[in-house]
Amino acid sequence: GNLPRRSAMLRRCWSGALRRSQVRTVSSVAPNEETLRIKLAACFRWAARLGFNTLVANHLSVAVSEDGKRFLIQPDGMHWSRIRASDLILCDVDKPEILNNADPRQRPEDTAWYLHSHLHMKVPQARCVMHTHMPYITSLSCLADPTLRMIHQHSCKFYGRVAYDPDFSGLALTDDEGARTASLVGDKDILIMCNHGVMVMGETIEEAFDDLCLLETAAQYQLLAMQTGKELTEIPDHIAKMTRDAWNPKKLAADFLREVMLILDVEEPEYKQ
Repeated sequence: GNLPRRSAMLRRCWSGALRRSQVRTVSSVAPNEETLRIKLAACFRWAARLGFNTLVANHLSVAVSEDGKRFLIQPDGMHWSRIRASDLILCDVDKPEILNNADPRQRPEDTAWYLHSHLHMKVPQARCVMHTHMPYITSLSCLADPTLRMIHQHSCKFYGRVAYDPDFSGLALTDDEGARTASLVGDKDILIMCNHGVMVMGETIEEAFDDLCLLETAAQYQLLAMQTGKELTEIPDHIAKMTRDAWNPKKLAADFLREVMLILDVEEPEYKQ
Protein backbone atom coordinates (compact mmCIF):
# COMPACT_ATOMS: atom_id res chain seq x y z
CA GLY A 1 0.00 0.00 0.00
CA ASN A 2 0.96 3.67 0.27
CA LEU A 3 2.16 3.61 3.90
CA PRO A 4 5.54 1.85 3.40
CA ARG A 5 6.39 4.15 0.48
CA ARG A 6 5.29 7.19 2.46
CA SER A 7 7.35 6.16 5.49
CA ALA A 8 10.49 5.70 3.42
CA MET A 9 9.97 8.96 1.57
CA LEU A 10 9.46 10.96 4.75
CA ARG A 11 12.49 9.45 6.44
CA ARG A 12 14.58 10.57 3.46
CA CYS A 13 13.08 14.01 3.89
CA TRP A 14 14.10 14.15 7.56
CA SER A 15 17.69 13.21 6.81
CA GLY A 16 18.06 15.46 3.79
CA ALA A 17 18.02 19.13 2.97
CA LEU A 18 15.13 19.98 5.28
CA ARG A 19 17.06 19.34 8.48
CA ARG A 20 17.51 22.48 10.59
CA SER A 21 21.00 23.71 11.24
CA GLN A 22 20.38 24.67 14.86
CA VAL A 23 18.19 23.60 17.75
CA ARG A 24 16.26 26.40 19.42
CA THR A 25 16.93 26.96 23.11
CA VAL A 26 14.26 27.67 25.69
CA SER A 27 14.17 31.25 26.93
CA SER A 28 15.38 31.66 30.51
CA VAL A 29 12.75 34.32 31.21
CA ALA A 30 9.29 32.84 31.67
CA PRO A 31 6.13 34.94 32.04
CA ASN A 32 4.01 34.34 35.11
CA GLU A 33 1.09 31.93 35.11
CA GLU A 34 -1.57 34.63 34.97
CA THR A 35 -0.03 36.10 31.81
CA LEU A 36 0.20 32.66 30.24
CA ARG A 37 -3.44 31.99 31.03
CA ILE A 38 -4.60 35.22 29.39
CA LYS A 39 -2.49 34.74 26.28
CA LEU A 40 -3.55 31.12 25.81
CA ALA A 41 -7.22 32.01 26.32
CA ALA A 42 -6.85 34.66 23.60
CA CYS A 43 -5.42 32.01 21.24
CA PHE A 44 -8.37 29.71 21.92
CA ARG A 45 -10.86 32.48 21.15
CA TRP A 46 -9.11 33.58 17.95
CA ALA A 47 -8.50 30.04 16.73
CA ALA A 48 -12.23 29.36 17.16
CA ARG A 49 -12.96 32.36 14.94
CA LEU A 50 -10.66 30.87 12.32
CA GLY A 51 -12.36 27.47 12.52
CA PHE A 52 -9.23 25.69 13.72
CA ASN A 53 -11.04 23.63 16.39
CA THR A 54 -12.97 20.43 15.72
CA LEU A 55 -16.22 20.72 17.71
CA VAL A 56 -14.94 20.67 21.32
CA ALA A 57 -11.83 18.64 20.47
CA ASN A 58 -8.15 19.47 19.81
CA HIS A 59 -5.92 21.09 22.40
CA LEU A 60 -3.65 24.05 23.17
CA SER A 61 -1.31 23.97 26.15
CA VAL A 62 1.61 25.82 27.72
CA ALA A 63 4.18 24.64 30.25
CA VAL A 64 4.47 26.58 33.51
CA SER A 65 7.40 24.67 35.02
CA GLU A 66 10.93 24.44 33.68
CA ASP A 67 10.80 20.65 33.45
CA GLY A 68 7.50 20.72 31.53
CA LYS A 69 5.73 18.57 34.11
CA ARG A 70 3.21 21.26 34.97
CA PHE A 71 1.18 22.75 32.14
CA LEU A 72 -2.05 24.62 31.43
CA ILE A 73 -4.65 23.15 29.09
CA GLN A 74 -8.37 23.53 28.46
CA PRO A 75 -10.97 21.44 30.31
CA ASP A 76 -12.57 18.44 28.68
CA GLY A 77 -15.53 19.24 26.43
CA MET A 78 -15.39 23.04 26.51
CA HIS A 79 -15.79 24.95 23.24
CA TRP A 80 -12.82 27.12 22.36
CA SER A 81 -14.97 30.21 21.82
CA ARG A 82 -16.01 30.19 25.49
CA ILE A 83 -12.66 29.62 27.17
CA ARG A 84 -11.52 32.16 29.75
CA ALA A 85 -8.13 32.40 31.45
CA SER A 86 -9.58 31.01 34.68
CA ASP A 87 -11.03 27.97 32.89
CA LEU A 88 -7.61 26.55 32.03
CA ILE A 89 -6.60 23.54 34.13
CA LEU A 90 -3.19 23.28 35.76
CA CYS A 91 -2.01 19.70 35.14
CA ASP A 92 0.86 17.94 36.90
CA VAL A 93 2.35 14.91 35.19
CA ASP A 94 3.04 13.38 38.61
CA LYS A 95 -0.68 13.52 39.43
CA PRO A 96 -2.41 11.49 36.68
CA GLU A 97 -5.44 10.98 38.93
CA ILE A 98 -6.74 14.24 37.47
CA LEU A 99 -8.05 12.11 34.59
CA ASN A 100 -10.48 10.48 37.02
CA ASN A 101 -11.99 13.74 38.23
CA ALA A 102 -15.78 13.48 37.95
CA ASP A 103 -16.08 17.15 36.98
CA PRO A 104 -15.17 17.62 33.30
CA ARG A 105 -14.28 21.24 34.05
CA GLN A 106 -11.51 19.98 36.32
CA ARG A 107 -9.92 17.41 34.02
CA PRO A 108 -8.26 17.42 30.59
CA GLU A 109 -9.40 15.28 27.70
CA ASP A 110 -7.56 11.94 27.77
CA THR A 111 -5.68 12.25 24.47
CA ALA A 112 -4.67 15.79 25.40
CA TRP A 113 -3.04 14.47 28.57
CA TYR A 114 -1.08 11.70 26.89
CA LEU A 115 0.16 13.79 23.97
CA HIS A 116 0.90 17.10 25.63
CA SER A 117 2.46 15.73 28.82
CA HIS A 118 5.13 13.82 26.91
CA LEU A 119 5.83 16.68 24.51
CA HIS A 120 6.25 19.22 27.31
CA MET A 121 8.55 16.90 29.26
CA LYS A 122 10.66 15.50 26.44
CA VAL A 123 10.87 18.19 23.74
CA PRO A 124 12.79 21.27 24.95
CA GLN A 125 11.31 23.59 22.32
CA ALA A 126 7.74 22.50 23.19
CA ARG A 127 6.99 25.09 25.85
CA CYS A 128 3.71 25.76 24.05
CA VAL A 129 1.98 22.94 22.16
CA MET A 130 -0.93 23.44 19.76
CA HIS A 131 -2.67 20.41 18.29
CA THR A 132 -5.40 20.92 15.69
CA HIS A 133 -7.14 19.27 12.76
CA MET A 134 -7.21 22.47 10.69
CA PRO A 135 -8.71 21.65 7.30
CA TYR A 136 -5.84 22.39 4.91
CA ILE A 137 -2.87 21.02 6.84
CA THR A 138 -4.98 18.02 7.86
CA SER A 139 -5.96 17.40 4.24
CA LEU A 140 -2.28 17.51 3.34
CA SER A 141 -1.58 14.95 6.09
CA CYS A 142 -3.99 12.54 4.39
CA LEU A 143 -2.07 12.40 1.10
CA ALA A 144 0.33 9.59 0.23
CA ASP A 145 2.95 12.36 0.00
CA PRO A 146 2.12 14.82 2.82
CA THR A 147 5.29 16.88 2.40
CA LEU A 148 4.91 20.62 2.88
CA ARG A 149 6.45 21.97 -0.35
CA MET A 150 8.50 25.14 -0.54
CA ILE A 151 6.27 26.93 -3.06
CA HIS A 152 5.56 30.25 -1.28
CA GLN A 153 7.34 32.55 1.14
CA HIS A 154 4.99 31.40 3.91
CA SER A 155 6.06 27.83 3.21
CA CYS A 156 9.69 28.92 3.53
CA LYS A 157 9.10 29.97 7.13
CA PHE A 158 8.93 26.24 7.86
CA TYR A 159 11.96 25.17 5.85
CA GLY A 160 13.78 22.45 7.80
CA ARG A 161 11.36 22.72 10.71
CA VAL A 162 8.86 19.94 9.88
CA ALA A 163 8.87 16.33 11.09
CA TYR A 164 6.35 13.71 10.01
CA ASP A 165 4.56 10.86 11.71
CA PRO A 166 3.81 8.45 8.85
CA ASP A 167 2.18 5.81 11.05
CA PHE A 168 -1.29 6.66 12.29
CA SER A 169 -1.83 4.55 15.40
CA GLY A 170 -5.36 5.42 16.44
CA LEU A 171 -6.34 7.64 19.36
CA ALA A 172 -3.52 8.58 21.74
CA LEU A 173 -4.81 6.90 24.89
CA THR A 174 -1.60 5.54 26.40
CA ASP A 175 1.74 6.79 27.65
CA ASP A 176 3.40 4.65 24.99
CA GLU A 177 1.64 6.57 22.22
CA GLY A 178 2.49 9.90 23.83
CA ALA A 179 6.14 8.87 24.12
CA ARG A 180 6.19 7.60 20.52
CA THR A 181 4.82 10.91 19.27
CA ALA A 182 7.36 12.94 21.26
CA SER A 183 10.21 10.76 19.97
CA LEU A 184 9.46 11.80 16.38
CA VAL A 185 9.96 15.54 16.88
CA GLY A 186 13.74 15.72 17.23
CA ASP A 187 14.93 19.28 16.66
CA LYS A 188 11.81 20.28 14.71
CA ASP A 189 8.87 22.25 16.00
CA ILE A 190 6.17 21.14 13.55
CA LEU A 191 4.92 17.55 13.47
CA ILE A 192 2.58 16.66 10.60
CA MET A 193 0.66 13.63 11.86
CA CYS A 194 -0.36 11.63 8.82
CA ASN A 195 -4.08 10.79 8.58
CA HIS A 196 -4.61 12.93 11.68
CA GLY A 197 -3.59 16.59 11.91
CA VAL A 198 -0.69 18.70 13.13
CA MET A 199 1.26 19.49 16.27
CA VAL A 200 2.85 22.93 16.44
CA MET A 201 5.37 23.65 19.19
CA GLY A 202 7.08 26.85 20.25
CA GLU A 203 9.21 28.45 22.91
CA THR A 204 6.41 30.95 23.52
CA ILE A 205 2.66 31.11 23.02
CA GLU A 206 3.18 33.92 20.53
CA GLU A 207 5.55 31.95 18.32
CA ALA A 208 3.48 28.76 18.39
CA PHE A 209 0.27 30.61 17.51
CA ASP A 210 1.92 32.57 14.70
CA ASP A 211 3.27 29.32 13.26
CA LEU A 212 -0.12 27.63 13.61
CA CYS A 213 -1.84 30.33 11.55
CA LEU A 214 0.84 30.66 8.87
CA LEU A 215 1.21 26.88 8.53
CA GLU A 216 -2.47 26.56 7.68
CA THR A 217 -2.08 29.34 5.12
CA ALA A 218 0.94 27.62 3.54
CA ALA A 219 -0.99 24.33 3.32
CA GLN A 220 -3.95 26.16 1.79
CA TYR A 221 -1.79 27.67 -0.94
CA GLN A 222 -0.25 24.28 -1.69
CA LEU A 223 -3.55 22.40 -1.95
CA LEU A 224 -5.17 25.12 -4.05
CA ALA A 225 -2.18 25.10 -6.40
CA MET A 226 -2.30 21.30 -6.61
CA GLN A 227 -5.97 21.46 -7.57
CA THR A 228 -5.04 23.14 -10.84
CA GLY A 229 -3.36 19.92 -11.93
CA LYS A 230 -0.35 21.89 -13.08
CA GLU A 231 3.22 21.40 -11.92
CA LEU A 232 4.26 23.22 -8.75
CA THR A 233 7.19 25.64 -8.93
CA GLU A 234 9.35 24.84 -5.92
CA ILE A 235 11.72 27.35 -4.36
CA PRO A 236 15.37 26.15 -4.31
CA ASP A 237 16.70 25.03 -0.94
CA HIS A 238 19.15 27.88 -0.54
CA ILE A 239 16.48 30.49 -1.23
CA ALA A 240 14.00 28.78 1.09
CA LYS A 241 16.60 28.71 3.87
CA MET A 242 17.55 32.35 3.25
CA THR A 243 13.88 33.35 3.42
CA ARG A 244 13.37 31.43 6.66
CA ASP A 245 16.44 32.99 8.23
CA ALA A 246 15.38 36.50 7.19
CA TRP A 247 12.10 36.11 9.10
CA ASN A 248 11.82 37.94 12.44
CA PRO A 249 9.56 35.41 14.16
CA LYS A 250 9.63 36.77 17.70
CA LYS A 251 8.66 40.32 16.70
CA LEU A 252 6.04 39.34 14.15
CA ALA A 253 4.51 36.77 16.48
CA ALA A 254 4.40 39.24 19.39
CA ASP A 255 2.81 41.88 17.17
CA PHE A 256 0.16 39.42 15.96
CA LEU A 257 -0.93 38.21 19.38
CA ARG A 258 -0.88 41.77 20.74
CA GLU A 259 -3.32 42.86 18.03
CA VAL A 260 -5.51 39.79 18.57
CA MET A 261 -5.73 40.60 22.27
CA LEU A 262 -6.54 44.26 21.59
CA ILE A 263 -9.45 43.18 19.39
CA LEU A 264 -10.65 40.69 22.00
CA ASP A 265 -10.33 43.34 24.72
CA VAL A 266 -13.12 45.21 22.93
CA GLU A 267 -15.22 42.39 21.49
CA GLU A 268 -14.81 39.55 24.03
CA PRO A 269 -13.22 41.07 27.16
CA GLU A 270 -14.36 38.16 29.34
CA TYR A 271 -11.55 36.00 27.91
CA LYS A 272 -9.24 37.57 30.50
CA GLN A 273 -11.40 36.58 33.45
